[in-house]
Amino acid sequence: MADSFDLIVLGSGPGGYVAAIRAAQLGMKVAIVERERLGGVCLNWGCIPTKTLLRSAEILHLVNSAEAFGLMPQPGGFELARIVERSRSVADQLNAGVGMLMRKHKIAVYEGSGKLAGPGSLEVALASGPVTLSAQHIIIATGARPRDLPFAPTDGERIWNYRSAMTPPVLPSNLLVVGSGAIGLEFASFYSDLGVKVSIVEMQDQVLPNEDREVSRLMVRELAKRGIECRPATSVTGIEYTPAGLAASFKDAKGEETSGQFSHAVIAVGVLGNCEGIGLETVGIASTDGFLNVDGFGRTSENGIYAIGDIAGPPCLAHKAMHQGVICAEAIAGLQPEPLNSANIPNCTYSRPQVASIGITEAQAALQGRAVTVGRFPFLANGKAIAIGEASGFVKTILDRETGQLVGAHLIGPDVTELIAGLSLGQTAGLTQTQLTETIFPHPTLTESIHESVLASLGKALHI
Repeated sequence: MADSFDLIVLGSGPGGYVAAIRAAQLGMKVAIVERERLGGVCLNWGCIPTKTLLRSAEILHLVNSAEAFGLMPQPGGFELARIVERSRSVADQLNAGVGMLMRKHKIAVYEGSGKLAGPGSLEVALASGPVTLSAQHIIIATGARPRDLPFAPTDGERIWNYRSAMTPPVLPSNLLVVGSGAIGLEFASFYSDLGVKVSIVEMQDQVLPNEDREVSRLMVRELAKRGIECRPATSVTGIEYTPAGLAASFKDAKGEETSGQFSHAVIAVGVLGNCEGIGLETVGIASTDGFLNVDGFGRTSENGIYAIGDIAGPPCLAHKAMHQGVICAEAIAGLQPEPLNSANIPNCTYSRPQVASIGITEAQAALQGRAVTVGRFPFLANGKAIAIGEASGFVKTILDRETGQLVGAHLIGPDVTELIAGLSLGQTAGLTQTQLTETIFPHPTLTESIHESVLASLGKALHI
């Protein structure tokens, strides 16, 4: 006889475990199925441990920059194994925290591979043997995996994906990073701060392809100051092993071919949805390019089956998955949540400098024929940024010319992944130029740059 639940969640990443918790809060009997570790890729191999690595690199950079602050410490050193060990211990701590939350909310956890067996049924391969679960509602939250280059699959030896790059047995001497999205830039930044020579190759015509062009241009300049080479509009055409490491070949937009020697390569060219082996053939769920099609509430084309997070398509971000999980659980419970609005999902890149954005870019507004007013304010004119020695970067706000509402924001500089939350709130709430300019921002803070950027859109900036 099948174990029966109101809701089964397949996958325990940020979307899956949050959906399970919200459903339990709403009185449902919930089960969650996970084949590896609670918390999924984000908690165990993505968001959290990578930020732990980046924090180590940031501290090393600050120690090595201490003389600029009037301090005279010894030059900073590091032990790679201890940096990696701390990253893994943080992931372990949070993994245990998710387990505690499952117990707190009385959510049944099945540790094994789950597979749909038709509508309302899920088979789980446990270590002790197979078990069948049944529920009126099933949420698929199986996430995504890194794409490989067809001619150079990652092998964990010298050609790495994010997992290998997070647990390096040795420090590379000359690293090639293929792809300049958030993952690629974060690893480039981390290894550069550890003294590794880094080169970035990007197939699109700009670094950070999804970000504002002004942000991209400044990022390239800042990376160049650190000795990081950026090659946009360039494709990798081959990677081969040599006695010395790797030989890579490239072709640029003009068709010119070049080559280079590297000790290691990180492949960061996007992700594919984890659709295989989960029984999709037993139900009629529509998909596009390896991702399941869903509406704003996570509903698929099969009644009673939902999908959230990376498996439901871009943007593949943990905070999108969590929000989507809450919406989905509340819709299942019969509440009337607002559907997911992709325009209000912020993006963050935790490199040095950091990048954050929300809404449309200036170029997108032009393509849409939308009249906007743009405000810019440099951190070079912000007292707090100067005081902490991180005055490179800017805040750029985009406001609808007719309504005055905030419709986009693009930031590069210190702690902008924290600053974006205020702009996310402003855009979601539909705040206008007037409301934002009338808001009192504390001094001295980096947030004043948001205020000044909006003032600049009206020609009223006070400090430039």
